[in-house]
Amino acid sequence: MQSLEEKVSPRSDYYVYVPTALARKLYLYPLHVGYFIYEPGYHIRRDRFDSFLIMYIVHGTVDVIACGSAYRARKGEFVLLDCYRPHQYGSQEEWEASWLHFDGPLAREYYQEISSQYGNVLRPENPKALIHSMNKICSLFRTASPVIEPEISGYITNILDGLLAPSAGRSSAQPSSIIDSVAYINDHFQEQISLKHLAEKANLSLYHFTRSFAKETGFTPHQYLINARVSAAKFMLKSSEMPVKDIGYSTGFHSESSFCTTFKKWVGVTPTQYRGDAANQA
Repeated sequence: MQSLEEKVSPRSDYYVYVPTALARKLYLYPLHVGYFIYEPGYHIRRDRFDSFLIMYIVHGTVDVIACGSAYRARKGEFVLLDCYRPHQYGSQEEWEASWLHFDGPLAREYYQEISSQYGNVLRPENPKALIHSMNKICSLFRTASPVIEPEISGYITNILDGLLAPSAGRSSAQPSSIIDSVAYINDHFQEQISLKHLAEKANLSLYHFTRSFAKETGFTPHQYLINARVSAAKFMLKSSEMPVKDIGYSTGFHSESSFCTTFKKWVGVTPTQYRGDAANQA
């Protein structure tokens, strides 16, 4: 998806992922992934954005304030932030970064261990493996490849272990038809997707597809689709000034009223209230 944030180049892209219930229990998982080209003067300040953030500075420098301390991150360095706490970053010059918002049962333990020893800006001795893992995660979403959650958790683990100590990857598998369906929804949630179409792509009956999908993800296909749309809408409400109506349409809702009703049901507040709360926290 193309970012609508001010002072972010239109050549930038990002992707939103909704982890399964199993991933939330067991794995490190991505929430938002992107590669941004930031224009001079970009600055963001947030009181809270429920996740942890890894940024790899590809070009330029960026000033970071976190946990009451100020840092300057330069090309080739990694930034690790606890976005549950107030933080801000920006620069008066152009800079580029590959970034990943993630979370998981061990995310805080990793963050505390790394930041307590090395701070929030890090330059590992051998960054090639870490950069490779960052690029692999971005590539999976950019090419709409099936997301195997234990595998992508392994990439995140590789990065965090690389900031702390050597690591090893992991692998596992879910049924390929469900993996493909999850990947399809993540890439096409803006479109009108029918259960029949998903079941046909998986070569399963409607009954067996629905049961298999729920077993592997913790969601029915419809719930997963709505969750993906709402998650993308939450990100856009926080990071852009795009009208609420347009956000609804761009995330796959067929009307503004449908968007607002569904959003309130899932989040507990209307999109306008959610945006206002986010702005008040900034």
